Order: sequence, then structure tokens, then C-alpha cells
Amino acid sequence: MTKVVGYVRVSTYGQAKDGYSLFYQLEEIERYCQQNGMELLRVYEDKGISGAAVDEEGLTVEREGLQELLADLQSLEVSAVIVLNTSRLWRSDMAKVLIQRELKRYKVDVTAIEQPSYSIYNHDPNDFLVNGLLELLDQYQRLEITLKLSRGRKKKAQQGGYAGGGVPYGYRVVKGEKVLQIDDTGAVVVHRLFELKALFSHWSLSQLAMQLNNDGYRTAQGAAFTKVQVKRMLDRAEFYSGMYSYGEVTAPGHYHAII
Repeated sequence: MTKVVGYVRVSTYGQAKDGYSLFYQLEEIERYCQQNGMELLRVYEDKGISGAAVDEEGLTVEREGLQELLADLQSLEVSAVIVLNTSRLWRSDMAKVLIQRELKRYKVDVTAIEQPSYSIYNHDPNDFLVNGLLELLDQYQRLEITLKLSRGRKKKAQQGGYAGGGVPYGYRVVKGEKVLQIDDTGAVVVHRLFELKALFSHWSLSQLAMQLNNDGYRTAQGAAFTKVQVKRMLDRAEFYSGMYSYGEVTAPGHYHAII
């Protein structure tokens, strides 16, 4: 019996766009393996992770399921990775090339249920063209959605509203509301940092971090502050003063300033 593994993934927008929940993908993979006499050893998964963002090595650090799958290939001795479609594995050319490189190293193929003729070893011109067009269409749809989201966020930012992204230290976001609210504990730390910066302008980032720690303050995770975290807060002086920036847009924010 042919041994295989499966991989499922949903991104923050992908589940709503495609309707491909993790459970649905898993069911389809299990059904496919049963119908084709394959032994499914394991299914790896990533929740809420985009298949497009890549780091210096071409693989998103956050995609722990994919990283684990690739690391296990050497010992599992499987012939294929079963996915609902190739967009579950990659959405950018860089990620595609580097993931395929790892798969080929262990002579593992990709079996895409919705793309029956797909193979990373396929050299047939017709299949190559069809698969290439399918992947280009999928990438186009993703870029189209990204553009629409960007326009919506830009418009919201122009009105001073929170357009998403990382929440600066000292603030929090109520789930489902996308409205910035002051986190009282964090705000005290931010206020103290800028007070120290004004009093001791010659101090280094390390000295500022050390003083925060000596004052008894800790990060949201309960750890000591570092110069990197201090710099991140100082770089957001404009934001903490009440001016919200998103891309090239800067406007008075619809939130309370800390400094």
C-alpha cells in the first residue's frame, strides 16, 4: 500500500473565500486515500496562515505544520503529499519553488485532489500549461482580494480608524470590533518610557530598558524589556501622540493618545 501524508491549511481570508475549512479538507483527503488504496500516515495542518508570505528561506516561519512535514520527509519514506489543491501548499512563486525543492530532495510528489493531473515531476507540455494557468489564476484572485482589502483599510485609515495589523504596546483591540482601546497597564509603561527619554535624552536604548525593568515593569508576556522593544515604542511616538499612520496615510486617530 502506497504511504502518503496530507496537508491542510486555511488563511485568515482563505476559509471565507474558498469555503475550504480544515475539516472539509481533511475529509476529502481521507476519502481520496481510501478510494485509491493509500495509507495515510498523518495529516499536518496550519491554521490562519497565508501561503504567500515567505522569509529569507522562502518558507513562512509561522507555518509550523508545513515545516514539520518537510522535516519528517527524511524518516517517513512517503511517496506523496495529498492536498485539496496546490494553493494549500503555496501561493507565491518563491514558496512554490522552495517547497518543491524540498519535496524533490526526498523524491516526494504532490497529489492535488482538485487538480488530478498535477505533479511536480510533470513534463507534459499540455499539463504544464494547464497547471500553470490554474496557479496563475489562483494568484490573480489572491492579488485582487489583497487590493480590495488594501483599499478598504486605506479608506478607514484616512478617517482615522484602525486599519488592522499589529496592535502597538499600550493598546488592545476588542475581538470583532477593530477599535483600539488603551491597555491601562501597558499605557503606564509607555508613558514612563517617554518620560525617561525626555529626562535622560543621552541614555541608550539598553539603559532605558534597564530602568523600566528596575522600576518593576514587564512586557505583556511577563518578561524583561529589551532595547528592541524600547526602540519599537519610541519609533511609535507619533502614534502614541494620537496620529494614526497606514502606508502613506496619516490622520488624527480615533483613539485616546497616551503621551
